[in-house]
Amino acid sequence: MSDILSVEELARFNRHIILPQVGLEGQEKLKLAKVLCIGTGGLGSPISLYLSAAGVGTIGLVDFDVVDDSNLQRQIAHSTADIGRPKVESARDTLIGINPHLNVNLHGEGIRRDNVREIVSQYDLVVDGTDNFPTRYLVNDACVLEDKPLIYASIFQFEGQATVFNYGEADERGPCYRCLYPEPPPPGLVPSCAEGGVLGVLPGVIGVIQATEAVKIILGQGTTLSGRLLLYDAMDMRFREMKLRRDPTCPACGDHPSIGDVVEYKQFCGLPPTETQEENEQMADYDITPAQLKTMMDTNPELYVLDVREPHEIAICTIAGTHKIPLGQLAERYIEVPSNQPVVVHCKLGGRSAQAVEFLRGKGYNNVKNLAGGILRWIDDVDGSLQKY
Repeated sequence: MSDILSVEELARFNRHIILPQVGLEGQEKLKLAKVLCIGTGGLGSPISLYLSAAGVGTIGLVDFDVVDDSNLQRQIAHSTADIGRPKVESARDTLIGINPHLNVNLHGEGIRRDNVREIVSQYDLVVDGTDNFPTRYLVNDACVLEDKPLIYASIFQFEGQATVFNYGEADERGPCYRCLYPEPPPPGLVPSCAEGGVLGVLPGVIGVIQATEAVKIILGQGTTLSGRLLLYDAMDMRFREMKLRRDPTCPACGDHPSIGDVVEYKQFCGLPPTETQEENEQMADYDITPAQLKTMMDTNPELYVLDVREPHEIAICTIAGTHKIPLGQLAERYIEVPSNQPVVVHCKLGGRSAQAVEFLRGKGYNNVKNLAGGILRWIDDVDGSLQKY
């Protein structure tokens, strides 16, 4: 018998317990473990589902978002009936439905500079299911400062990658996220999944890998991905590996770290600016809002509005009167854009169009602006009749 596991749990986790690498002691370790899952979306769904099913005793869920119908193509912790509900509440109910012995802590306020270390400190390890750079850097730095292993992954279109950061004994500690990516990319350089798309089953593959690494770390069994970056290509059904090493000059985990506290980055690729005055003040000097674009379109017949999205996106929705040149063709076709007229460029969210603006400015276009937030923000602010995607 066990003082930690109930009779019902002993029966539930029988297939684990008969594994020599797990046994009763290992299942008790899982029951006592506290895992923080940051994000309950594409990656966070399979991560939390499988950790719950495996018998992890406490799972913390971090997410400030609500369920949207566009999530359901890949975020399997939620259902159609959950649309409009906070994701942490929807995911909690799904997890409890799988394992009623689970304790779920909800962190519906999301991760911020002022709370990340306090939240991370409550758990044994952290699994990163986020989709943006600000949170990744916040979480990495907090895990280094709080001495917590971090199981990382990212996905885009048909490809994914996963590894384990900040894991191992002090003299053999593996690298952290900043060893791989010392500084975040400039805003607009890398598109988000919302802008570039993602195969619905891809986060299932990568999220299960993350959950597997979490279970291995809790059990103290097997060889983790620490020091190895696993790369997955769904279209070719191929896995590859890259070796990773701790950077002794890393500002977070190096021999002489310079980061003494977490840093909050305000503006990144794939993150559309919001309506608040504070964030508008952080917009690039060439950004304009949908309301400003509407005024320009109504008052200036010389205005040239350029849509740099792909044809399959344009088929879903388009702003009337715009000119179309996909971003990938702009280097060859930019001469079609008049240099003696005001130009506004837009895409879905603002990332690709920001790249287009930078390119055109480099070609001598002085009167070119970017629609911050892209056509999705245009739909929210100006023309709600258009179809979102």
